[in-house]
Amino acid sequence: MSSPQAPIDSDFRAASTAEDVIKGHDLTGKTILVTGGYAGLGLESVRVFTGAGAKVIVPARDLAKARKALADFKNVTIDSLDLADPKSIDAFADRFLAANPKLHILMNNAGVMALPTLSRDARGNELQLSTNHLGHFQLTRRLWPALKAAHGARVVALSSRGHTFGGVDFDDPNFERRAYDPWKAYGQSKSANALFALHLDGLGEKHAIRAFSLHPGGIIATDLSRHSYSEERLKGMGYIDDKGKPVIDPDNNKKTIAQGASTQVWCAVSDNLAGMGGVYCENCNVARAEPADSQELLGVRPWARDPLLAERLWKLTETLTGVAFE
Repeated sequence: MSSPQAPIDSDFRAASTAEDVIKGHDLTGKTILVTGGYAGLGLESVRVFTGAGAKVIVPARDLAKARKALADFKNVTIDSLDLADPKSIDAFADRFLAANPKLHILMNNAGVMALPTLSRDARGNELQLSTNHLGHFQLTRRLWPALKAAHGARVVALSSRGHTFGGVDFDDPNFERRAYDPWKAYGQSKSANALFALHLDGLGEKHAIRAFSLHPGGIIATDLSRHSYSEERLKGMGYIDDKGKPVIDPDNNKKTIAQGASTQVWCAVSDNLAGMGGVYCENCNVARAEPADSQELLGVRPWARDPLLAERLWKLTETLTGVAFE
């Protein structure tokens, strides 16, 4: 059963870093997969996981970029994966399962944000929904045997405060009839990430697999943010100063990469979450449940935490991908 969506006693806070969170954890003998683990939050996660002794697999669409970013990392394996390509996902999963009988942590970190024009994958699905949600759904299903074999695995899905832009449009998820809006598409995909973790946790609990979603915080120094906001908009939002430098204020959702990666690492390893699952987290804690009309900067909205919507999304996703769980 999913845990209550309410803050708990956590050992950490908004300003904590991924390095703070990983201290005291020995991950020797553990296998971890981090999608998008060669830039930004994913790269920082890989750094602390390997520093704690884990074996880390980083699937990458851009192999050259991944090899350059991870050149000095030990105990990291890089392999090819395009989350918008079902055949690529299947081929990667086949290779992974042949080499790795167990997967202890699956961090679905990769994503795209606010693509300016409507783009689709080969199946006709809108590309943000495809990359951020559908591809990770298929990947998780294919790696399910290795997660079950790990006996205590965790799945971490990166959602975002962007989920507040809107929920899943079940009548037109792929913008076939409604006008395309980059931010509505992004918000839909981030709400889907949270609902995915909620329903997955229900399926996985009997196998000792727990799932979590999270908002990492507002982090400007990543490819995702730089490519989606103009400098003037970032200044207006208070995320960069007049000289173009990031403003760091973690208690107000303005974080460094090290601070931003803390919550996903916390979801992956924290003893605070033992016996828990299905919740949306932020600032190294379980987030508050906020009403639909909330003006609060943080917290999770109803459409991203509703079990009935999570089940409905699950069925829609199986239809869109042609992939079904057990």
